[in-house]
Amino acid sequence: MLSQGILRTAWWLVAVVASACASELLMVTMGGTKSHKIPFWELAKGMIRRGHNVTFLSAFPPDFHVQGLEEIAPESLVSYVKSFTDWDLVGARIRGEEPVAPFDIIRYGYEACEALLSDYETRSFLRSRRNFDLIVLDGAYPECALGLVYRLRVPFIYINTVGFYTAPLSISGSPAPYSVTPFFGKAFTDDMGLIDRTLNAAWNLVTVVMHSFMVGVLQGVLRNHFGQKMPHVYDMAKNVSFILQNGHYSVSYPRPYLPNVAEIACIHCKEAKSLNQELEDWISGAGEAGFVYVSMGSSVRAASMPARAQRIFVNALGRLPQRVLWKHEAEYNMTDLPPNIKLSKWLPQQDLLGHPKIRAFVTHGGLLSMYETVYHGVPVVTMPVFCDHDANAAKAELDGYAKRLDLRNLSSDKLYRAIREVIDERKYRAEVKRRQILLRDQKETPLERAVYWTEYVIRHKGAYHLQSPAKDLNYFQYHMLDAFCIVLFSGLMIFILICYVLRVSFKRLIDFIHNKPVHLKKYSQVKQAIKLKKEL
Repeated sequence: MLSQGILRTAWWLVAVVASACASELLMVTMGGTKSHKIPFWELAKGMIRRGHNVTFLSAFPPDFHVQGLEEIAPESLVSYVKSFTDWDLVGARIRGEEPVAPFDIIRYGYEACEALLSDYETRSFLRSRRNFDLIVLDGAYPECALGLVYRLRVPFIYINTVGFYTAPLSISGSPAPYSVTPFFGKAFTDDMGLIDRTLNAAWNLVTVVMHSFMVGVLQGVLRNHFGQKMPHVYDMAKNVSFILQNGHYSVSYPRPYLPNVAEIACIHCKEAKSLNQELEDWISGAGEAGFVYVSMGSSVRAASMPARAQRIFVNALGRLPQRVLWKHEAEYNMTDLPPNIKLSKWLPQQDLLGHPKIRAFVTHGGLLSMYETVYHGVPVVTMPVFCDHDANAAKAELDGYAKRLDLRNLSSDKLYRAIREVIDERKYRAEVKRRQILLRDQKETPLERAVYWTEYVIRHKGAYHLQSPAKDLNYFQYHMLDAFCIVLFSGLMIFILICYVLRVSFKRLIDFIHNKPVHLKKYSQVKQAIKLKKEL
């Protein structure tokens, strides 16, 4: 027993020493919205505190300096993403249109890749031949960054920022059956009837086809830059060492993950800090009524909303007895605002959500915002716009702490009544407090978990022992459809053979009977006996 204890202590010391040695990490996100950076920032800060060096490549130049973090924002990629995301998301949703056209979703993958790899700064970075111990990729649009994995020849992991997007999980072998895995772009949950399961499967299959087409074009872009010997993107994606999944069973769905997956939802969540005096004084002026916080996130600019939508918001919010803090980029250009509404280009969201006087949160349903509202225990009104917003809002409404509205049918009365409902009806706050307890009841913080597994992969040179052979099976092999076909074919052949044998046997029996000679003597004796019996 003593020797085992000494051995465990020795291994623990080895792990500590290995973790203390500075490693070089490269983080890459090709996500088209700034929110994709947030989980990476948090992991980067956690790794830097552990003595590691982090380089972060994205389409968004840094807003502030993080000590020990080197950020790279290639100008061509920055320009492309800025142009691509110059969209009218709310207006499109109100008109009943797809906020982002399917072809735009497809072309983003390979056009953003070309913008990244053709940029002078990217080429200079690759020519520098810097050595890295690990690459951390975004699970959303990771395909282009796999070219960097190929060039640098190091292990890679994912932060799957869009938690309901299951492609990175299923490609690596974790089960994601369409029967209980809702499509991330629609308002399905894991409790689906026959029609919903059918539609859910159809949406997933359409996405697979679209993704395959995108990858086909993107593969050509990668081989133009990295040579014709570069493996197929799908083959490379299967070799992911670990996935940091932006989900948690208390807020998303319980899932049967493989050992190389860990849930890190709320990696960015923080306890609320004191507000500046101006905000605090304004909130205090609301008295016991408290305040409502409104934000459509980083992907939806409130200033770009159609005038009709702006009027709906102003009319609804102005009728509330609470004061309203609204994150709005046009704070100095809106006139005739009701006195209870205050606009600001930027607001400390988590400090507001954690404030004792907050009564409700009105938002677009972005995943990070939904985690924050549960972490701080605030009921929410959601108005989904695009991407995973519908799925996030549907799950929150199913869990009982959110009221979901459709922008296509939005009116000031509907918005006003929804806000009053989540404030006045106690069930919303009770349910969000219950979810808050479940989310916070963890043996370590999500950041600690993410740092541990990231260092684990580095220590074990890719930790390939965590991978499942399921990753090397195609769809038909994984679901045993090939074996089913063999059984079906074998059963059919046996049935045909049995039918053939029976047919031949019956035919031969009939022929035997037909061809059997008739004994006339015996027949005549029988006939004579019958005749004699009749005469008697």
